[in-house]
Amino acid sequence: MKDIADFQWRLDEAGYVAERSLAATLMLVSRMRRPLLLEGEAGVGKTEIAKALARVFDCPLIRLQCYEGLDVSSAVYEWNYQHQLLTIRLQESEPAPVQEKEQHIFSEAFLLKRPLLKAITQPEPPVLLVDEIDRTDEEFEAYLLELLSDYQISIPEIGTVQATSIPYVVLTSNGTRELSDALRRRCLYHYVDYPSFDKELRIVHKHLPAIGEQLGAEVVAFVQGLRELDLRKRPGIAETLDWAAALLHLGLEGLEQDPARLADSLACLLKTREDRDALSAEQVQRLVAKVR
Repeated sequence: MKDIADFQWRLDEAGYVAERSLAATLMLVSRMRRPLLLEGEAGVGKTEIAKALARVFDCPLIRLQCYEGLDVSSAVYEWNYQHQLLTIRLQESEPAPVQEKEQHIFSEAFLLKRPLLKAITQPEPPVLLVDEIDRTDEEFEAYLLELLSDYQISIPEIGTVQATSIPYVVLTSNGTRELSDALRRRCLYHYVDYPSFDKELRIVHKHLPAIGEQLGAEVVAFVQGLRELDLRKRPGIAETLDWAAALLHLGLEGLEQDPARLADSLACLLKTREDRDALSAEQVQRLVAKVR
């Protein structure tokens, strides 16, 4: 990558509209091979950044979706017990020593690689996305710290597996719990906020080139107005795109064209019963009036 502007252009070609500060951070991630911690509310496009990075480098994206109770067998590796048992039965009649048989069944051929182990054993660096790290507990976070420090994994039966290549690591957090200082020290950091009007409009036109200038601007203005209300779940960028696509499917060229069809389309934006009940028809019309 020549410079930040070049990296920004490459991200744009990969389908992600990035401001200069994010492009600069991603370029540093690629050059320094430091993990990147992305924080921000759900729906602002954190996961899409990792996907765009994989497209920029034309490499695989390996995703670890975090959740409460995530353990080593799901995140790192586990043994293929059924295959091992079958092999043990087949070896029962063979005269080989017991130690040799054990070494055989605890070899890489019987190892099931989960995302973390898979990411460090690729011939070429992939993008490793550790999505919603804040959903895991502190014990797993500590384990991840060790992995990111040395890029190696210890497997008791076969020893230490050194990284074949160092992945580009992206961690995302929605802020449901505070992450440790130790994790933050090891990462570069970027906070992803809801996009500005101009940026979100560019995103809409990039993904939906058939949308007109007027409808695109009205969609973005309406959604940004909706985010200012006291909603349980504010619509993210994905909801903006879904809603814009739905309006096109319904044949609308402007938000004032047909109030009934507009109301029908709000299922793309309002994702909880509380939000749907709280937004009255009068509020919808006031938002529509503001975008004109």
